[in-house]
Order: sequence, then structure tokens, then C-alpha cells
Amino acid sequence: MTESDQPPSPDRLTELLEDGAHEEAVACLDRLDTADADGRKRALRAARSLAEERPRVFDGLAAPLTTFLTDDDRAVRLTTGKLFVTLARSEPAVVVPVVGSLAARLADDEEFYYVRARCAEALGYVALERPGEVGDPEILADFRVGLSFDEPEVKEKLAKALAYVALGDPGRLRHQVPSLAEHLDDGGTLVRYHLCTALVVVGCERPEKLSGTEDALRERLTDESPYVQGRAAEALALLAQSRAAVDSVPELDGIDAVDDDTPSFLADRVRFARRVLEDGDQSVPDGLGTVDAVRAGTDDVVAEMKSHDGDDCPHCGVELPPGGPPMCPRCGAPR
Repeated sequence: MTESDQPPSPDRLTELLEDGAHEEAVACLDRLDTADADGRKRALRAARSLAEERPRVFDGLAAPLTTFLTDDDRAVRLTTGKLFVTLARSEPAVVVPVVGSLAARLADDEEFYYVRARCAEALGYVALERPGEVGDPEILADFRVGLSFDEPEVKEKLAKALAYVALGDPGRLRHQVPSLAEHLDDGGTLVRYHLCTALVVVGCERPEKLSGTEDALRERLTDESPYVQGRAAEALALLAQSRAAVDSVPELDGIDAVDDDTPSFLADRVRFARRVLEDGDQSVPDGLGTVDAVRAGTDDVVAEMKSHDGDDCPHCGVELPPGGPPMCPRCGAPR
């Protein structure tokens, strides 16, 4: 075996990318197939670390990287999915050429669900900046249908992707409102939050499209999460402003009796809903009821809802809480 046929060292790919040696980096990816699974994982993890700092150096490399989305090793596929999430979050244009490959992994119901979750997340970040690239009806159908039966981790990413599709183009989901509302009682708090957020975004520009969701939104007013409650109240206020037939919402009574422990996120939105529903006020408070306001604030809300500094298991992808056991509770691998 010649030196050029030898598997590259795990750091070789990042060295070439840092040096701007694009053609050599592509060749290195081709040879990476001959490395063992641990070598492929280490190389891809190093690439992900570089992508967090210099995502633009991966321009033109998305297509060769998709080889590892179908790798025989599950952990390699998961690491590749995480790499695409990192790239899509900061440089979605780099990922646009492989939207079809990510969608194919998402649609494969035999694929490991954490891999599917990461592909959905990457597609969501692309949709936020380039909604037309992820607005294909088949992709949106996979997002929506997956809410019915997928594992909780996948549903969370699918719901997040749908919220990002709406934020990228509020009209894109206008015909999906009834099916989104059907899942507002999902067992996952973040699923409910993201879907309520998607409905709010649709309502910001097409509030009449929320007609028929009143009952589902009312139920969320008593949700265990104040952030889900807040989004539901915001959506109802927008619907009421569209002059659609919306009765008074008795569940608002009492929620607005705020104290120091009530998050301002909820209190502000309940006051907005009460002014509209009870007083007929058609004004929209600053920071509420607009696409820009939702877009600017939703990441901070999600971070607050998660409120942990843990990491993902590199083997199976489950979230690990800070200060937890040295072994992954799902697969038993060391942290």
C-alpha cells in the first residue's frame, strides 16, 4: 500500500482545511473511508470543532462529507449529523447543496433516531435562512408525519425545524396549521413550545389561519411550562385581532396575578391576550406578536427551558446532565 493509500491521521483533515488546501481535503475525505471506525469518528469530531470556529472553510465539502451519513458505523453517522448541525447553524449556505441527502436520512425510518434528529435539526437551521431550500412538500410532510410516531428526541428536532421553517417564511406553513395544532398536547415540553411558536409566527402575518385552533391553544394555557402558556396566549391574542370568532378565555383569569416568581415572558403575553380579548385593544406591544420578535427571542427561551450544561453521549447521543454518572445511562459507554 502506497503512502497515498494509507488512512489519514485523525488531524490531517483539519490541518488541510486550516491551510486552505481544498483539493487535498477532498482527497483526504476519500481516504478516510479506509480508516477504522474510531479513526473516522476522531477525524469528524476534529472537523466539527474546526467548524465551530471557521465554518466557511467547509465550503464545497458538504457533498463529500455526506458519504459518512451512510457509514456502516452508527456513531460515525451521528458525528456527521452533528457536524452538519454545526455548519448549518452558522453557515447554512455551506449545507444547502446536501439538503436532499439530509432529508433522505430523516425519511429513513430504519435509521438510528438520533441521526434522524440531527438531520432534522440541520435542515431547520437551513430553513431559518434559506426557507425555499427546505420548503419542498415532501420534506415538510416528513417533518409533520414524524411528529406522530417518532422517538421524543426526533420529535423535538422536527418541531424545532418546523418553527424555523415558519420563521424563515411565515406563509410556508399556513396550510399545515390544523395538523400542527393536533400535536400541541405532545408529551415533550419543547415539542409543545416549538409548535406553539410556529403557530404564533403564522399568526403574526396570517392570523386568520389560526381559526380552528382555539381549543388546542386554550388547553396550553394551563400547560406546566410558562413558556408554552405564553406562546399559546400570544397566538390567541393574534387570532382575536384578526376579528375571528374567539370567546373569552377564562383560563387567563388568575394567570395574570403575577408575583416575583412569574416569568415576565408569560406575564407579558397574558396581559397582551387580556387586552385584546377583554378590551378589544388592537395594538401589539413591543417585543410581542411579530416575526422579528419571535426570531430574536426564541433561542434564549429554549436555552432557559433546557437549563443544563450537559453534553451528548458520543456513542448514542442521549443528553447527559452535568455532574451525572461517569457512564451513559442509555448505552453504558464512558462519558
